Amino acid sequence: MKKHHAQSIGDLLSQFIQGTEFEKTLLERKVVELWPEVLGPMVANLTGDIEMKNGVLFVHIHSAALRQQLFECRYDVIKKLNEAIQTNFVKDIRLLG
Repeated sequence: MKKHHAQSIGDLLSQFIQGTEFEKTLLERKVVELWPEVLGPMVANLTGDIEMKNGVLFVHIHSAALRQQLFECRYDVIKKLNEAIQTNFVKDIRLLG
């Protein structure tokens, strides 16, 4: 009698996409989606376009004062975003005017 090791579809999909370009694309989208949740509605309202490329998050901030504050605590923001996606995917943040 054969033993069958049942796995969930989610686990199988995770194994299948792990290390692929598709996984990178999914993580990039997830980081962009999590920006307002991680930083809150006030920051989200002052945020313009957000784009992720090669581990770097590019964020357009409409307020110079907020841009300066985020620059000063960017490593904490990176840590929070990486904790939210449960991996060290975000390497840097570039805050644009």
